Amino acid sequence: MPPPEWSQIWHNAQLDVQLLQASYVQHAYPRHSHDYYVLCLIERGRQSFTHQGTKYFTPAGGVILINPGAVHTGEAADEHGFQMRSLYPTAAHMHSAVYELTGRQQGLPFFKVVRTDQPRVRNSLAGLHKALAREASPLECESRFIWTLAQLIQQFADLRLSEPPLGKESHAVRRARAYIDERFANGISLSELAAHVSLSPYYLLRAFRAEVGLPPHAYLESIRIRRAQRLIEAGQPLAGVAAEVGFSSQSHLNQRFKQIIGVTPGQYARQLGRAGE
Repeated sequence: MPPPEWSQIWHNAQLDVQLLQASYVQHAYPRHSHDYYVLCLIERGRQSFTHQGTKYFTPAGGVILINPGAVHTGEAADEHGFQMRSLYPTAAHMHSAVYELTGRQQGLPFFKVVRTDQPRVRNSLAGLHKALAREASPLECESRFIWTLAQLIQQFADLRLSEPPLGKESHAVRRARAYIDERFANGISLSELAAHVSLSPYYLLRAFRAEVGLPPHAYLESIRIRRAQRLIEAGQPLAGVAAEVGFSSQSHLNQRFKQIIGVTPGQYARQLGRAGE
């Protein structure tokens, strides 16, 4: 029996971008076009689509890149259906990403390929979509968004781009780390952090990754997890730990805590002999 059909659409207010997750078996998109880009990841099954008169097939893990104005369809390739995640950046988003890459205003990027199976592209798009869907921290959402668009433009767009080389930004990165250390429980955005150290958001992302080995949002989460450990060790009730360290929900704290520490906050509290719960 094929899986049931379902779909869910979100609008991320921080970035002003829409996203969709859906599972389709019978549903088929007719020939149509958009005035925005379509970035689509096939998570399960096999999908087919016609793009500008050419037929394509997309397996699980494949990514589809549709330019504004391109006429295309979309449907299941067989009776088992498919599941997908889609993101819809606007022309304004892409103009901004190009400016972040080069520091110059240029034309609208045009993707030269419509299909890719590169794992790095798949993982980047999946991570971005999941972060936006679960309303991750403003720092994570903005960082993943700018990074993903910039990488796609660099690799697949028709523009000739020259990314400025990194300078010695150790002082700026130290200031950025100190800013995160002091405000870890607050909703820091990448734009706010970049303005504090007088760098552009994408340049700060590159410099921070090169210097620290982590993007700023991952560094922020590591600080929050360390603080959560200290609170649990001090006997703080678990119900209040997530909010105190800046996580949006207890489930998000539980997930990230286990990923980084290896046990859940509750297990950590019990093994330390703390009441915690």
